[in-house]
Parts: sequence; structure tokens; C-alpha cells
Amino acid sequence: MHPPDADSVLLRHGELGVKSDQVRRKMEGQLADNLRAMLDARGLSGDIEQRRNRLFVHTDHPEGVTAAAADTFGVTSASAVTTVDPTLSAIEDALAATAREQYDGGAFAVNARRAGPAEAHPFSSTDIESDGGTAVWEAIEGLGGEPAVDLDNPDFELFVECRADEAYVFCEKRAGPGGLPLGTQRPVVALVSGGIDSPVAAWKLMKRGAPVLPVYVDLGDYGGPDHRARAVSTVETLASYAPGHDLSLSVIDAGDVVTELSRDLGSLRMLVLRRFMLAVADAIANECDAVGIVTGEAIGQKSSQTSANIAVTDAATTLPVHRPNLTVDKSEITNHARAIGTFQDSTIDTGCNRVAPSHPETNASLEAVRVAEPDDLFERAEACARDRAVVPIES
Repeated sequence: MHPPDADSVLLRHGELGVKSDQVRRKMEGQLADNLRAMLDARGLSGDIEQRRNRLFVHTDHPEGVTAAAADTFGVTSASAVTTVDPTLSAIEDALAATAREQYDGGAFAVNARRAGPAEAHPFSSTDIESDGGTAVWEAIEGLGGEPAVDLDNPDFELFVECRADEAYVFCEKRAGPGGLPLGTQRPVVALVSGGIDSPVAAWKLMKRGAPVLPVYVDLGDYGGPDHRARAVSTVETLASYAPGHDLSLSVIDAGDVVTELSRDLGSLRMLVLRRFMLAVADAIANECDAVGIVTGEAIGQKSSQTSANIAVTDAATTLPVHRPNLTVDKSEITNHARAIGTFQDSTIDTGCNRVAPSHPETNASLEAVRVAEPDDLFERAEACARDRAVVPIES
């Protein structure tokens, strides 16, 4: 929803504003680059203008650009705006025109902010709200409506940002993901099964500015025919949030390893398999200059994810293992997957369910796991990492 004659999209970012000037400028530049890539990927045109604590896209496609901005990491909100002279009369006219086009009933409010020195305008933000509210009231009456004002919980809200040189009128603040621009942190390897949890975890690291290098461990006969396709689909969805960044999927052929572990190990097989996966991720991270690993695990969600067992599996790598879902309930993770678009492709049964023993260990010791696992487990993990296949992913 946008005002008539909307000519720009105003983007807001949160944390960037509290960084030092040098860091802020660098991050704002990365945000502008990411936004340009997002617009190009969606076939949208616009001129990006950087200002302190704000980005503007001057465009003839306000609705599409607003939607694109709302999917760009680092953006807290986006609004399609009409730019007018910073005078009360121009602002009132724009508010009235917006009301005539977008008002569809209920109580309204006008929320205004004025920035700049006091001498820049012969009026205050309160004057904008009062006089602008009168203009909106009269516009609604002209539509045959019965206007009412509710400043606390309006059905229809209009906004004004008035600066020294121009003013912006808009009627929507579309929420973005927030966080930091992708590419402002060092990359991490993401173990992606294609299930519900791991794509959400990878998305959360991307939100904090860290590019992800997705890795899928193919379970061979234990994976099922759609197992790899599901992983590819979820990574493609992640890539739609990251045009301009390479999310090619590394595929690890672990069928022989999984078959051996399932045959020779009992209650510890899932823990040994998790250690193998982390060792693979560690090897790829060292090769690709990544600084961590991200997984979708949450404490207690599965037998391999108890607090005791996580300590055992983490010992397989010297890199930090990031688990942004660690304390999150499954229902919350599922809702997040729906929101970012990975849920549908994640709902095929996972092959890991076929690998899991009937009576898995939930309180393992590192010593017992080391005794049980194959002596060459980590050498095989490094070999599998070297021999990985790479699947290009289109953003």
C-alpha cells in the first residue's frame, strides 16, 4: 500500500546507526550493494541514494521495490513515499490525496516527525499532525465517510517525515528482517539437511551478516529418493534472500559411512554420524576460510541433541558451532520456516529417522564414543569433503 504518485522507497536500518562512522559507512555500502542485487534479481529498476541512517530508492516501481527491500537483511522497515516540499500546505495536500486513494474505513491517525533546526520550518510536528489530520478528516468526509480519530490504535495511519529540504508522506511501514547486511561478517559452513530446522538456522546466521556455505550430507540408501531434492529446494529459497552471494551446495557422498555405522554401532550411531558431519564441515571450513559451523539443533529436540550429547559431538571440531535454534521450541522454528518460505520443501520425512537406533544414547560420554567410532572416521570425513560435488544454486 502506498500513496499516489509515490516516487521513492525509504529504507530504515537499526543497528548500523550505533556503529562507528567508519563501520557504519562500510555496512551501509554493503547494504546498498545487496539491495541493488535484490532489485536486479527481481527485474526492478531504481536509483539508490545513501544518507545517514537511511537509504532511498528512487523508482517507478514502489510496490515491488518495497517488497524487495523487506526481504533484504539489514533493513528494519521500508515505506513507499511521496516526496513533497517541506511546507504545511504541500504536506496537507499529499495526506488528503493519500486518504482519498487508500482509506477504506475505520478511525485514522496522522503521525509526524520533523527533523532539522527550528528555523528550518515555521511549524512543529504537532502542527503537521493537527493540520494534516484536518485535511484527512475533510478528505474522508468528501468520500462520504464518517471520520473518526484514534491516536492509540488507528485502523488507518498516515506518516510524515519532514526534513529541512523535503518531506515524505507514506501510509505503511513494511517490516524487514533487520539484522546486519549480508557480507559484513565472515562466512560459516551450514549443515543443511533440508529439514525444517537447519534452513531456519542458516537464515538466522545470514540475518546477522554471515554468508553461509551450505553442505548436504547424502545418506545414501538411508536418505530416500527426495532427500537431496529437498535440500536443494530449501537452499534455493535461502539463496533468494542473498542474490549476489554464492550459495552453491556442497554434496557429500556419505552412503558407505552411514551403512557401516548403522551396521556396526548400536545406541551411539547417531552421535558418531553427527561427529562425522561436523568433521566434514570443519574440513570444508578450513579450505574455504570459513570461521564457524551452523546447525539447526535445539536442546533436547532429538536424542542426539541433549545437552550431554551436544558436548560430545562438538568435540569433533575446533571451530565454534553456532546453534541459533538452541533454546527455541519446535513450534516456533516451524512458524519461522513458514515465514521465510522453507517449510513446504522441508516436510518430507528425513532419512536420519531411518538411521536412528531404537534405543539411542541420551547421556553419552566422549570417551565411550571415541572408543566406539571407527579409527579412521576423521580421515574419511576429510576425504569426503575433498571429493564433494558442488551443485550451483540460482538466486
